[in-house]
Amino acid sequence: MEIPKPTEADKDYFRSVLPADPEVEVKPMFGNLGAFVHGNMFAGLFGPAIGVRLGESDQIELAAVDGSGPFGPAERPMGGCLSLPSAWRGSPELAAAWLGRARAFVSAMPPKAPKAPKPKAAKPRPPARPGQPGTAFDSLPVCREHKRQIVPASPAN
Repeated sequence: MEIPKPTEADKDYFRSVLPADPEVEVKPMFGNLGAFVHGNMFAGLFGPAIGVRLGESDQIELAAVDGSGPFGPAERPMGGCLSLPSAWRGSPELAAAWLGRARAFVSAMPPKAPKAPKPKAAKPRPPARPGQPGTAFDSLPVCREHKRQIVPASPAN
């Protein structure tokens, strides 16, 4: 599945039609952009296409508009989201109105809890060597000539 990349003009247009609201957060997503409110995505950019997440009645209304359609990869479009008609590029007020509807719909949802950070995997430690601080060899005497700790020979059985 190939993900189309938006141009800078696509990104600028997307940002220009978003509602002017301090709660709206734009985040990069797989080389594209997503617009979120309270952690829930309400609009996205997929290549040049803008998609919106709408309630059922608004989905039916937008689906009846010529040029709208599924949003996301053809093999796996995002459920609950529709693409705005590309012809609306010349009418940013139409696109902005639908993004406003999407923002209103998603704002009514409960805030998404932030994900807990994944714990970092512990790095394997190399075996302890004489002279390494924090090891059992710390208390051994140091040979002045070689500047190394003197490790006693293990007792012979």
